[in-house]
Amino acid sequence: MTEIRHIVFDIGKVLVHYDPDIPFSRLIPDAGERKWFFDNVCTSAWNLEQDRGRTWEEAEALLIAEHPGHAENIRNFRRHWHEMAPHAYEDSVALLEGLIEDGRDVTLLTNWASDTFREARARFPFLEKPRGVTVSGEIGLIKPDRAIYDHHVASFGLDPSASLFIDDSQKNVDGARAAGWQAVLFTDAGTLKADLERFGIRA
Repeated sequence: MTEIRHIVFDIGKVLVHYDPDIPFSRLIPDAGERKWFFDNVCTSAWNLEQDRGRTWEEAEALLIAEHPGHAENIRNFRRHWHEMAPHAYEDSVALLEGLIEDGRDVTLLTNWASDTFREARARFPFLEKPRGVTVSGEIGLIKPDRAIYDHHVASFGLDPSASLFIDDSQKNVDGARAAGWQAVLFTDAGTLKADLERFGIRA
């Protein structure tokens, strides 16, 4: 097994909680209506395009043209975004900070819209501690596309085979492996600690 010299964390659902249901359980109280809204209007695929760099104004205009009766809740997605990311996972953050304190090379690679990431960075100071971050919305590339992994490698001088990527999405883990990285699927901090130790990294 190649020695791991670089550790790369995803952020959403690994270090910071994310759940659109938090505001929308109040905005659309009926669970069936809320599910329909997320399945048909503000879908994951629609939101992913903001992660790729599309502006919220363009995204909202597109959906409002298709679903004019849902205009208010389409706008509510961005208005209430701060409620969707209410807190960090303290146990995961402790692992991240411990790795940095131990002298490990730690960076971040995230699918995130550029403006909401700036908000998150202001709210969660630990995001400033790693050596750097690749934000999909700032470069117009998203996981699991090969190009974003290659961009991160080039930006931070990583050796892919000596890089361990941590992400909550199996697709993104598979994308990293296809790009020549080591990678593990995040489920919880305890499992991650065991995964790190399996790679010879005490956390």
